[in-house]
Amino acid sequence: MTKPLLEIKSLTKHFVSKKGFFGQEKVVRAVDGVDLTIYPGETVSIVGESGCGKSTTGRCILRLIEPTAGEVFFEGRDICKLSPADLRGVRRDMQLVFQDPFASLNPRKTVGRILEDPLIVHGIGTAQERQKRVEEIIEIVGLSKQHLSRFPHEFSGGQRQRIGIARALILRPKLIVADEPVSALDVSIQAQILNLMQDLQKEFQLTYLFISHDLSVVRHISDRVAVMYLGRVVEVADKESLYRNPTHPYTQALLSAVPVPDPKRELQRIILEGDLPSPSNPPAGCTFHPRCRSCMDVCRSEIPLLRQKEEGHWVSCHLE
Repeated sequence: MTKPLLEIKSLTKHFVSKKGFFGQEKVVRAVDGVDLTIYPGETVSIVGESGCGKSTTGRCILRLIEPTAGEVFFEGRDICKLSPADLRGVRRDMQLVFQDPFASLNPRKTVGRILEDPLIVHGIGTAQERQKRVEEIIEIVGLSKQHLSRFPHEFSGGQRQRIGIARALILRPKLIVADEPVSALDVSIQAQILNLMQDLQKEFQLTYLFISHDLSVVRHISDRVAVMYLGRVVEVADKESLYRNPTHPYTQALLSAVPVPDPKRELQRIILEGDLPSPSNPPAGCTFHPRCRSCMDVCRSEIPLLRQKEEGHWVSCHLE
């Protein structure tokens, strides 16, 4: 059996802030016990409303944010316990593609220097070898060598995201965390970037953790999908099973909101009542119960565990 590339166990991130005249502590439960397994070569997507903890989860996995609790095993090593020196070696295999392709690129550096910097930091190759790899990677992502002497402001949004992908790819990583990589782009450019990422995955045997709120994009690129709500994973399944037979009431509501390009087809939209609760004051029991149409008494008092409904399909709901 194939061993997981990435195993996340009870990952938790709480932000503590002081508020009020007397400086009372306020705890924001951004990520609250996430479990997820990712195997080599697959694309797993995390979806959910804004504020559900998707991006924080991705950053905790890479230890750009220190987790409050939990374990993150990458190739069998718990990276939460690694020293800074040991972590630097692991970072070569774990890279991030940011949401905003302009803000993530240094405006004072040329594209060539932006792409070379990761190689310099990790002490890879001579100056000539680094230059050769930079020229190779810029052409792989669909740009040319002439672009290396330009600055980020001279490119379109789609071209800047290609540069961001090239920077993540230049260290030959095994895992790429893509945090909303196409949400800032036009629809036509989104398709180009998604197709590029799929081509690169085949060519370099990459594994993706894809973070998005766009369910159409997720369906196009994913193998499996994890649905998050208020810091918790409420459903995990392969994409065909999830889109064909969503089980959790929140997943059903999300999928009912996806537009269908058929004017003759009537949509049965599920309208959720109320707003997303504050992660600093989450509801007791199942955090979704204040907005759930099928709420029972047990939902108000007990947190449902993530249970396997069928092969590969897990759901956290008292109805199941």
